[in-house]
Amino acid sequence: MSSTQNETKKLIQFVGTTLRELRKEQKLSLEELAAKTGVSKLTLGNIERGETNPTLGMLWKISNGLSVPLMTLLKPENEINILRAGQGPQISEEGQEWILEPLFSDTRGGIEMYRGFLQPHCKYEPESHHPGTIEIATVMSGEVQLTIGESSYTLNKYDSIQFTASEKHIYANLQDEQVVLHLTISYK
Repeated sequence: MSSTQNETKKLIQFVGTTLRELRKEQKLSLEELAAKTGVSKLTLGNIERGETNPTLGMLWKISNGLSVPLMTLLKPENEINILRAGQGPQISEEGQEWILEPLFSDTRGGIEMYRGFLQPHCKYEPESHHPGTIEIATVMSGEVQLTIGESSYTLNKYDSIQFTASEKHIYANLQDEQVVLHLTISYK
């Protein structure tokens, strides 16, 4: 088993355990959580038992339903963390067009950092974020077209943008090479 596969397996177990703890802290049944998140009771149970690898969309719905930052479901907080390139867990949408690699978080300050990979000729539209959430994206390689509401912006290597992430936004890679993004999300 590769290092990434091993990390992904650990992540699936961590997500399940954390989800169960958060659900119990909020005194929610699986049925109640399903109603709040739009994720089926069966799927939530499978996630809690570590029997399924939830998609990024599911994780966003769950974090929004529980009113917690996404990273709360993904990473324990430690004082010092080192994440080597290519060795961390990865979460993807079906089809692998968009892959998100959780980097670091400080849920006390409401900040999360990710590396995102958008495949050639693909789009990604995230679930809506909590109101007041700020997203900062920096292109590390490639070129991305970011549509926020009705406005579109083209960002090239090392370009950065900050915006209110509760507004509908779409990342599009119209090029022949993968786009790598560094994403910082700040919750109020």
